[in-house]
Amino acid sequence: MKRKLKDIIKNELRNKIPADILGLLPSSYQIIGDIMIIKLREELIKYEKIIGEAILKKFPNIRTVCRKIKGISGEMRLPSVKVIAGDLNTVTIHKENNCLYKLDVAKVMFAKGNKKERARIPRLVREGETIVDMFAGIGYFTIPIAVLANPKIIYAIDINPVAIEFLKENIKLNKVEGKVIPILGDCREITLKLGPIADRVIMGYLPNTWRFLPYALKVTKPTGGIIHYHDIFPKNELYDKPIELLTRIADQEGFVLEKILYRGIVKQYAPRIYHIVIDALFKKKIN
Repeated sequence: MKRKLKDIIKNELRNKIPADILGLLPSSYQIIGDIMIIKLREELIKYEKIIGEAILKKFPNIRTVCRKIKGISGEMRLPSVKVIAGDLNTVTIHKENNCLYKLDVAKVMFAKGNKKERARIPRLVREGETIVDMFAGIGYFTIPIAVLANPKIIYAIDINPVAIEFLKENIKLNKVEGKVIPILGDCREITLKLGPIADRVIMGYLPNTWRFLPYALKVTKPTGGIIHYHDIFPKNELYDKPIELLTRIADQEGFVLEKILYRGIVKQYAPRIYHIVIDALFKKKIN
């Protein structure tokens, strides 16, 4: 079990910050490559540099410490962080599930809570599938699918030009050229251009992902395709509300929700609110 950050750095900070706020040090932290990201309570922000330096001393493999200023925002899912100690360069290479992700933690997101999901999806992909990743980012799902499975092709779409450039670098880093087509643009427009080609669609976006479901269905093969639908819901709505949404929107688009293949909680998003994923098989209605 990972030790709490406060337990690791507390002794280093004694007599450097007031004793009455020492207990407010953060317990959790995120490591992406050689960069650590932490959140600080308001009372600790004036001591952020001292805290960052203590972290560098206790974690020799960490090059840069960043403080998260606010959560991920906007359709481009932009982070907001500040370097508080170490190297000012916020570009790093993160290794996970035998895959390499190059990214700038100040410009693109990387959700630590999705690690199991990034490992689960490639195990489901059958050889020769055509896949559309509607919110590809730097390749969170695209790269492990390309590395660990054997799809025919992955169309990896993202509206963020910075993310797409890192995706292109990650395709080369992981030697999966020819398996991935990176596309810069709005997935609502790109899916309409691609047409009904997908055996599998990845919808790794939050929140209100249902708004994009009609476009996921438009790119799904009429004979049947699987959609991996991510969204957030209160605990008391699981799983009736998301399944009702999927069923109703599919019906409006001329599809039938044939079968729920998997449903699960990815992580807690807020108190009593959960990031969930549903794998659903959809088929075009027969007139």
